[in-house]
Amino acid sequence: MTDLLTETLVLLADAPSEIPGPPSLSSIRRWSRHGVRGAKLETILVGGRRFTSLEAIERFLALTAQRATPHSAPAIQVELAAEAADAILEAEGL
Repeated sequence: MTDLLTETLVLLADAPSEIPGPPSLSSIRRWSRHGVRGAKLETILVGGRRFTSLEAIERFLALTAQRATPHSAPAIQVELAAEAADAILEAEGL
């Protein structure tokens, strides 16, 4: 985990303005508490106020974008599905 205190801190409440869109503050809070696609937005509590960093936002956005890309099915799954489809068509006399 990165040391947020060495990065450019922003109040969590101000984070939406740093993100294209911008997302709602409730989305930012949800990202920090529950995460998205297994990635959480890093935050730190300083003096009773919750902060994140510009660098943490960049890392979070990069991780979620990377994990959002669709993965192709493994070749064995494709092969098994094709064989099953062939068997059904053959059973129907096609």
